[in-house]
Amino acid sequence: MSLVDLIAQADERGLAASGLACLDRCVPLLGGDDEVLRPLWASLSEADDTADWSEGLRQAREKLGGSEGSEVSEGSGEASGEGEAAVLARRMLSAAPDSRCAEKVRVWADACSVAALQIHRLLDSVDDQDASLDSRREGRTEGMSPLVAAELRRQVTVLEVLAGHGAGGLRRALEVSIEGRRVLQAVVARRARLG
Repeated sequence: MSLVDLIAQADERGLAASGLACLDRCVPLLGGDDEVLRPLWASLSEADDTADWSEGLRQAREKLGGSEGSEVSEGSGEASGEGEAAVLARRMLSAAPDSRCAEKVRVWADACSVAALQIHRLLDSVDDQDASLDSRREGRTEGMSPLVAAELRRQVTVLEVLAGHGAGGLRRALEVSIEGRRVLQAVVARRARLG
């Protein structure tokens, strides 16, 4: 099943976890630590805990600071790509709905999916041969760059785990997200070393 199909069929918890996992993997671009989104993950273990979700979101926005309108770095090359990636990550956080209503989290999860793939494309040292992220999300994966391919697999895994196990799949979804966050941290660190 394609990523687009999985998002279309996911329930409210799966959608919220999918969007949150995309954001979590991109937290290194916002200067956040491993714990900054933990309250949001914890709120997903409850069937309906919108109050905890809203509070966790407020805390995350406060700790990560900044705004959606952060400037993209001028110029070309790696600095520009990283600046644009950070803006996309910040928009994911800004756009997160305050309530976990299925309709709102579906739109957010879908937007986070596209943004996270674009972030990984921007930061990958290998060009993705297909200009369309939509085709990637629909299952056409030939010629994908390694970083984008790994992010796509993580997004699919999170949705499959939540669809198959509900709240019981949250631990695995978080593990997948942590693994992806470590990869992105390493990519950002390497780009910083190379200047």
